[in-house]
Amino acid sequence: MNKTELISNKIMNLETISKALAVWELRGKKIVFTNGCFDLLHLGHIDYLSKAKDLGDILIVGVNTDDSVKRLNKGENRPITDELSRASIIASLFFVDAVVLFDEDTPHELIKIVQPDVLVKGSDYKPEDIVGYDVVMAKKGEIRTIDYLEGYSTTAIELKIRGNLNK
Repeated sequence: MNKTELISNKIMNLETISKALAVWELRGKKIVFTNGCFDLLHLGHIDYLSKAKDLGDILIVGVNTDDSVKRLNKGENRPITDELSRASIIASLFFVDAVVLFDEDTPHELIKIVQPDVLVKGSDYKPEDIVGYDVVMAKKGEIRTIDYLEGYSTTAIELKIRGNLNK
């Protein structure tokens, strides 16, 4: 048993997600996929993920590995929490069915494996610019965007903490 299995059976690798997808497909489940860093989980994340779940039966969340987050240039101190912590916290949410860590710069390869019926991102993206648009449209799926909950961001939380630490 590895460390990830001790925390949650919802954290899956490519082999286990493929097996789960086969079962869900047989059961006729509508698969929703989204992804992100999810560093310092906050109300904005909860709102976004719960709304994503409402778009189908199964919510799969791709979570960037630590190396992947660093390559996104979100700041020299990011991620603040390690990948296993971030994946475990997301997996603990009752409306999340599976979490898969991905190390690439984008989740495109993971989306090709998942083949979601619905691909979800924040409304700051144009649907045609969302990574995986090509995969989902080829299978006649849906691309959906969700408005962010105003006033909530990991960057704002980090700045607030840093401001208080400097006083």
